[in-house]
Amino acid sequence: MAENRASKETKHGAKWFLFSLTALCLAGVSIWFGYVQLFTKGLEHLPSKLCEGAVERDLVVQALPSARSAAEGAKRQNSGDDFTFYCHVDTSGDSSIWSEARVRPVSEAEWIASYRGSGANNGIIRSSADDIQAVAQLDTEQAEVYVPCTPPAVPSYNSSEDYAVITRVEAAGEVKATGTALRQTLTDIAYQLAKHAYKLAECQGTHDFPQELPRYGDR
Repeated sequence: MAENRASKETKHGAKWFLFSLTALCLAGVSIWFGYVQLFTKGLEHLPSKLCEGAVERDLVVQALPSARSAAEGAKRQNSGDDFTFYCHVDTSGDSSIWSEARVRPVSEAEWIASYRGSGANNGIIRSSADDIQAVAQLDTEQAEVYVPCTPPAVPSYNSSEDYAVITRVEAAGEVKATGTALRQTLTDIAYQLAKHAYKLAECQGTHDFPQELPRYGDR
């Protein structure tokens, strides 16, 4: 009788241990899942298209680290040859992406020359599709895209000037991607914003925009 009682108690103890272990595991999974959803999915809770529907959220997720919360916003300013479009994504982790798309009287040659002010060209990488140009700097977390644009009403004193939509994107704070991957992502964001700003600025004529710009080579 004593042996049977001891055997039953041993089995009962084993079952209780397995039950307790399973409960702890389930609780741990629930806590982890809750933490991930509440404290690291801020960017994923943003709309799938950001900046007035211009930018894919997944591109921002590729560039910035997880955060508890995130917010995005966009603003238009002025019109014609002074049109500007701003967009930003901010996170609770102090990481952010800021962008500006502005119509400017500048030729492609002048724009590229501004990056060669030091007399060297090894500080940037470039990509292009016909007359659309993209540049990313190797020593900063910044990229720019140049798209020719003739505003709807160009002042007579600037009638011979070349105009373009210049879109700059910068990442600040901690970033998830690095190197070429980050530069490519920032350039892709700038390109999507450039296409949106081109329409908002009411640039004259139509422009053939490829789905994406050619990829930067490994560097």
